[in-house]
Amino acid sequence: MLALLCFILSASLCWALPPRPHLVFIVADDLGWNDIGYHNPDIISPTIDSLAYSGIILNQTYVQPLCSPSRSALLTGVYPFRLGTQHLVILNNQEVCVPLTRSLLPQVLKSNGYKTHMVGKWHLGFCKWECTPTFRGFDTYYGYYNADEDYYSKITDKGIDFRINTTVGKEAVGNYSAYQYATRAEEIIKSHDPDTPLFLYLPFQNVHEPLEVPDQYLKLYPNISDENRRNLSAMVTALDDAIARVVTALKTYDLYSNTLIVFTADNGGWTLYGGNNYPLRGGKFTIFEGGTRVPAFLHGPMLQNQGKVYNGMMHAVDWFATLVKALNISYNDPDQDGVDQWEAINSLGASKRTELIYNLDFLFPPLQGEAAIRVGDFKLIEGFPGLFQDWYKPAQLDQGVNYTMKSWTPSDVLPQSVQTMLNQGVYQYLFNITADPTEHNNLYDKYPDIVKQLQDRLEEYKKKYVPPNFPLPTPKANPQNFGGAWTPGWC
Repeated sequence: MLALLCFILSASLCWALPPRPHLVFIVADDLGWNDIGYHNPDIISPTIDSLAYSGIILNQTYVQPLCSPSRSALLTGVYPFRLGTQHLVILNNQEVCVPLTRSLLPQVLKSNGYKTHMVGKWHLGFCKWECTPTFRGFDTYYGYYNADEDYYSKITDKGIDFRINTTVGKEAVGNYSAYQYATRAEEIIKSHDPDTPLFLYLPFQNVHEPLEVPDQYLKLYPNISDENRRNLSAMVTALDDAIARVVTALKTYDLYSNTLIVFTADNGGWTLYGGNNYPLRGGKFTIFEGGTRVPAFLHGPMLQNQGKVYNGMMHAVDWFATLVKALNISYNDPDQDGVDQWEAINSLGASKRTELIYNLDFLFPPLQGEAAIRVGDFKLIEGFPGLFQDWYKPAQLDQGVNYTMKSWTPSDVLPQSVQTMLNQGVYQYLFNITADPTEHNNLYDKYPDIVKQLQDRLEEYKKKYVPPNFPLPTPKANPQNFGGAWTPGWC
């Protein structure tokens, strides 16, 4: 395509029009702050670490406290509280998906000449075909629709959940998902024309529960006695191996030199299943930092600065506008909440974001946090902040150090326990996140003027609040109605 353009146009003009960069966007599932090698030397993740250290580590990247809200923010550039996707996650039997009136990132890239491929977890709704990946901007799709499934059997709630485009992918059954996704990514890269821009969206299943991993990885962590923590650590290393294969393919087939790699997680680690966010407070389900501040980085030869750490504030909604700018695409949607951070990050300049909303969700029970805002250094939480509110060190015995950790069991997240937490009183917190990123010192009573300022900003955002679209489950979704597979066509 580029060669044809050069034939038609002058050589000098072609010299000024380099091919648009390829984009590989990797999302790790439930990966905590302390679950990655470049934050924790006990974790074996050499490829991820190398990419991060030779790229730009994004040290203050925020997401939502749960999966579907974060993924909707990533792909729309809009806060979930304005989409109605802010409450918990989209369940497999709910008649809901990310609003079809919203353009997703792959749709914009596709309209600008990109070949768009998705490999991995969707979790943005599938009750009708129009909600699914190949109807929302992706040329091809290889993955699953729902929140979780067995890594090998692809079964969740008594139904198979795996698609190759729109066809049930029964041939995928029996293989470990990280291996499969790496293989599919290799196939896409191998067959891709380097002169045509590529968008590969790669949201891996790792390290979401169920905690499953080939034995060879478990053997790498003999010093971790806690079974959940050992399994999760091994799953990170399996993820790292899969990413290594993708990077090798990019280099082998001459795409790497013009590829921007993005890495992020969708929410903090889940302490119930071995995830860890230490020293940050809380985890998945909470609007404390441990649930919303995640490992993230950019990597690519086109970065002006490499081997750097960027400390500017960034939110998941910023990825859309930031990546569109990085890919030299002219696009502006004034209804988006995200801001273009490309120049700020690339030059290590001041962040274009000075405030962010952690969540606004007033549907009871607010299991993942009701309301929180950050403006500059200060963070205000009002209402229930979510489950798992403490500081949890890794559940392991390593190098003779005896770590202690509250032992969570499934009963901790049952309704009675939630009710007990809700009845503890009014939750009101003010933290200076710059001085106290681990949220130990509640300044709510000390600085009433700052509290009032943040409350006023919160009220402005509440004017844009859309109630959660969280309908009751329907039996129409039952996979037995569709030959045993989770299938669109029931809403």
